[in-house]
Amino acid sequence: MDDLDRKLIAQLRLDGRMPVAILAAKLDVSRGTIQKRLDKLISSNAIRGFTVRTREEIDANVLRAMMNIKTSGKKPAALIKALNGLPEVVALYTTNGVWDYVAELRAETLADFDRVLREVRSIDGVATTETSILLGSV
Repeated sequence: MDDLDRKLIAQLRLDGRMPVAILAAKLDVSRGTIQKRLDKLISSNAIRGFTVRTREEIDANVLRAMMNIKTSGKKPAALIKALNGLPEVVALYTTNGVWDYVAELRAETLADFDRVLREVRSIDGVATTETSILLGSV
């Protein structure tokens, strides 16, 4: 990844729907260059997808949580694939210390939240978890 790729990603973080022509103008390169870069970034999984950001009050009733995950076993790729396959896992991070991963969770209801906790804990290789529900930002 070079400087142009980083600038392209920065622009897309500001507006993931920005047209290729506008991206090209902002970055002072041709539309073809932007399209080729986008195709390369998507095919290499440097860009894993595009999403929608909403105002906080729209998501006010969505349960958000951070789940610390300690693993056992030697198959991290399968574990990561299983975690990323759950729609309620919106982000997954490696970390240091006692925990191996931190998952950011979102669920529409307590029942959905309870279900995803059980699903994560049943994944082969998950040894233990600790989850904190995010109550509000300060």
